[in-house]
Amino acid sequence: MKKRKKAFVDSCYCVACGCCEKECPIGAINVHKGISATVNFETCVGCGKCSKECPACVIEIREVNGEKEKTLV
Repeated sequence: MKKRKKAFVDSCYCVACGCCEKECPIGAINVHKGISATVNFETCVGCGKCSKECPACVIEIREVNGEKEKTLV
């Protein structure tokens, strides 16, 4: 199966600043209730723009198989 890239947020250390949400060109990442950013894996293309913009360095771009990946919590 073809490997794709997706963004994963370490919600334990996310500061919910919204920088990643503003940077995502397709709206696949959102700050949830001012607590932590969440990624919509159905729309995320793994471009890495959110990861580069994150001041807390808590967003990682990973390769995933074609299967659905569980969220990092």
